[in-house]
Amino acid sequence: MNTITSTQFNFPGQKSVYHGKVREVYNINNDLLVMIATDRLSAFDVIMPKGIPYKGQILNQIATKFMEMTKDIVPNWLVATPDPNVAIGHLCEPFKVEMVIRGYLSGHAAREYNAGKRTLCGVTMPEGMKPNDKFPEPIITPTTKAEVGVHDEDISRETILTKGIVSEEDYLILEKYTRALFQRGTEIAASRGLILVDTKYEFGKTKEGKIVLIDEIHTPDSSRYFYADGYQERQNKGENQKQLSKEFVRQWLISNGFQGKEGQQIPEMTNEYVETVSDRYIELYENIIGEKFQKSDISNIHDRIEKNVLIFLNEIKYI
Repeated sequence: MNTITSTQFNFPGQKSVYHGKVREVYNINNDLLVMIATDRLSAFDVIMPKGIPYKGQILNQIATKFMEMTKDIVPNWLVATPDPNVAIGHLCEPFKVEMVIRGYLSGHAAREYNAGKRTLCGVTMPEGMKPNDKFPEPIITPTTKAEVGVHDEDISRETILTKGIVSEEDYLILEKYTRALFQRGTEIAASRGLILVDTKYEFGKTKEGKIVLIDEIHTPDSSRYFYADGYQERQNKGENQKQLSKEFVRQWLISNGFQGKEGQQIPEMTNEYVETVSDRYIELYENIIGEKFQKSDISNIHDRIEKNVLIFLNEIKYI
């Protein structure tokens, strides 16, 4: 199936382009950013060899819908979405940390806990917890913002402030916004019969010095969801939770001997497996957003994206 895994656009006023793990970001006149969500699949900070049909559209549309649903509590960078795979927003200087918040002992936190650790990013985790148990209160466990191909690293609030990575004044705002977004996301998830388990947010500063939410929010790539129905019953029985996240890809990789470590080879992704991943992402969209996913025309994604971005730039007199 046709996918978009890389772009080489040359838009009017283009100053630079940044190729991230999944998104490609074009700087227009040092004023706007054109962010294109590709169909690349990243796991364990490694980009998989094949794209996943509709994944970029799904991520972009979930993120932009949640930006709309949270803009009353946290300002964001978004200006327009002229194409299913594209978000255009204000140029921002990103903070060099990702704000991870966890409501439950899952994923990386559970693996660390299993290894006997009771402190994560300077935050103490209670004794006697089982995997997927709820924390008494959500905990913030930041990570460094790594370059492509480099693992993000856990970092504590104290280290962030001591090293001057973020000023204390700004960090207090990041924490406040992180908790507010997680609370809103938790409420929205509950209305869909889901539990928002953990997620990460990225923030930046506009040229005017305003802190805003950037990048993605509450997508299956940045968040983990459980089905609320039967959650407690599964916990009581010590069973795995039914979840909506990219974790199913990580588990498939782990079961095939890959965790992004040196010397390990990415297992073969057959076309059949790629199609099942695409179907899972569509399922994620429909459950998280609560509406049927409308597949966009992917017969020539590159041309479609270029045309839609150029029309938008022309309308706002960037051409």
